[in-house]
Amino acid sequence: MNRIRKLSHSEISENRLSPDAIVKASRTPIYGFLDNIRSMYNVGSIFRTSDGAFLRKLYLTGYTATPENNEVRKTALGAVETIPWEYVKDPIQVIQQLKEANVSIITLEHTSKSIPYYELTADIFPACIVVGNEITGISGSILEFTDYAIEIPMFGAKQSLNVAVAYGIVLFDLVRLYYQK
Repeated sequence: MNRIRKLSHSEISENRLSPDAIVKASRTPIYGFLDNIRSMYNVGSIFRTSDGAFLRKLYLTGYTATPENNEVRKTALGAVETIPWEYVKDPIQVIQQLKEANVSIITLEHTSKSIPYYELTADIFPACIVVGNEITGISGSILEFTDYAIEIPMFGAKQSLNVAVAYGIVLFDLVRLYYQK
């Protein structure tokens, strides 16, 4: 019988990049963009998820909390040290810079033109995933710059998932899509 054995922490760590290697390694051509995220725990969770996907950079905009906040750092479990990030108050400034660099802007939002996230194709890279406020979503001014509006189909009573959970689903599907091409 083939027995499954749980790996020890040291066995798992053997496959991790060293701090020096992280700085030099080629990152996944995906950016994260947080627009007015109100929960510091969601921000910290998104940092940790972004580290797992080896995201290129994470942008924090509006009143989104930054890693100077203890709740963000605590939830991120060190990922604030391994993911390049930048805080910019005005989200449009960042969106315009990304558009000028030919980065596809993908908003995770219910819109009149949203498609299921799994219908995106590999020609979207480099790409930026934009997630918005837990209650009001992404601001309308950002939607004007959207190349793709996507959503996660919901089959129960709720219309959406927690922002950090939804971000993780979409991010890792984009990672899969990128490495399959």
